[in-house]
Amino acid sequence: MRTKSRRSRMTAVGLTAALGLGLLTGCGSGSTGPGRADREITVWSQENLPDRIAVTQKIIDGFEKKTGIKVRLVGVDEGQMPQLIMSAAASGTLPDVIGAAPMGQVWQMYSNGLLNTDMPRRIIDELGRGTFNANALDLTSDGTTSLGVPSDAWLQLLVYRKDQLDRENLAAPDTYARTVAAAKALTAKGNYGISAATDPGDVFTSQSFESLALANDCQLVDDAHAVALKSPQCETAFRTYDQLARDYGAAGTQTVDSTRATYFAGRSSMMIWSSFLLDELAGLRKDALPSCPQCKQDAGYLSDNSGIVTALKGPDAAEPAQFGEITSWVTTKTAETAASREFIEYMMGSGYESWFGMAPEGKIPVRQGTAAQPERYLDAWRHSEIGVDTKKPFDQVYPARLLNQLADGVSDMRRWGITQGEGALVGATNGELPVPKAIGAMTSGQISPSEAASEADDEVAALKKSLQ
Repeated sequence: MRTKSRRSRMTAVGLTAALGLGLLTGCGSGSTGPGRADREITVWSQENLPDRIAVTQKIIDGFEKKTGIKVRLVGVDEGQMPQLIMSAAASGTLPDVIGAAPMGQVWQMYSNGLLNTDMPRRIIDELGRGTFNANALDLTSDGTTSLGVPSDAWLQLLVYRKDQLDRENLAAPDTYARTVAAAKALTAKGNYGISAATDPGDVFTSQSFESLALANDCQLVDDAHAVALKSPQCETAFRTYDQLARDYGAAGTQTVDSTRATYFAGRSSMMIWSSFLLDELAGLRKDALPSCPQCKQDAGYLSDNSGIVTALKGPDAAEPAQFGEITSWVTTKTAETAASREFIEYMMGSGYESWFGMAPEGKIPVRQGTAAQPERYLDAWRHSEIGVDTKKPFDQVYPARLLNQLADGVSDMRRWGITQGEGALVGATNGELPVPKAIGAMTSGQISPSEAASEADDEVAALKKSLQ
């Protein structure tokens, strides 16, 4: 999701040059143990947009000046990371540290024996376990084993035109029934009720669907670790997504870009997107400006007239659920341990506010503060500037209620497979995309919702078998 729904398609910054210059070599001398203590480390970061690389390098400059440790930074595209990691592991050239690693990737590296899992525990204990969001720690652990140091999170949102729903006396779309009712009522000539992804080749479609599926307690696997996408809860989720996307959405394949563009043009009344949308929604990025008729005179029209649902509830669920992603700092098995530990502690301490401040709308801090100042980082996050071409403090653009929703959403976050210990399967599905393929076939009318659920179940079951 990071490469698509948090922003338009990303390109790897400096990756080709890094390969040519040999910067993808770690500091370890081999692939079986900690690297030689030469006080030099290589850090791969998936925050690879040019402006974010620049921010990260500035933080690193401060770290190097303070510690004398030399850091070689390489920006890597999320989509290329799994292949690069396995290639580096095979050649004994793993980096020391990887930043902004999503949960599925962390589990894949862990399952392949590529992580140092003693290091995260030591860092978290040193910083203070109680200073971290408890759910973030749970989601980035395998039982009592910490796989990485959780850093920040983004949330999947249901964004809706509050003004349009209010005119029709429609309730906020926080349940399946209310969402369908609003989509139906607001679908008219020239306007779609909702924009939802249907692209079979994009993980963004999987993330959009999972956010709806979790709301109905549809799970990837059950408690016995069997694939569960044919469950009644999942069939309802597939049927509802089909109804929304096909009956009340635009025709044709809907992508990460088209869903946003349709809503921004004022041609849809709801949209499923990530919290990385919030600066764009407020008209603070020239490359993704709202283009609705009213937006020409008021760049903030959509942000002023949009409501946001974080946690949605389906008919078969006991409580609402929130989908999102937590990214972590991880150390590899060949890392120079002392220098890597100092670096991550710095990034989660002295450099933390600059790190999440590079894109606060999609980097909600999961370390809330320090022992002495329990709310320090959340307070700094609220005041951080959002935007690219125009910058404004987050809490001046959006009300405190929304910022509270985002912060609280980390505690409500759920994810397929992670808590059942099937994180490696989650990572594999992000590569093979069985659910988006089923969604694409379903919403184009090739198969029914029940057939889509069955096909996705079969594909995921085959993937699971291949991992055994």
